[in-house]
Amino acid sequence: MSIEDRAKAAAKKVEGKVEETAGDLTGNHETQAKGKAKQAEGDLRNTVEDGKDKVKKVID
Repeated sequence: MSIEDRAKAAAKKVEGKVEETAGDLTGNHETQAKGKAKQAEGDLRNTVEDGKDKVKKVID
C-alpha cells in the first residue's frame, strides 16, 4: 500500500467534489460532469491500491 498513492486518490476525490459543487452552484453541467469524473478516478485509484494490497498479502 502506497500512502502517497492513497493520498493522491483522496485529493482527486476532493478536487472532484469541489468541482461538482461549483457546477451545482453555477448550473454548469459540464463542470458537474468533470467533477464526477474526477471522483470516479479517485475511486478507481483506491480500487487499484486495494488490489495491490491483496496481491502483496498473497505473496508475503
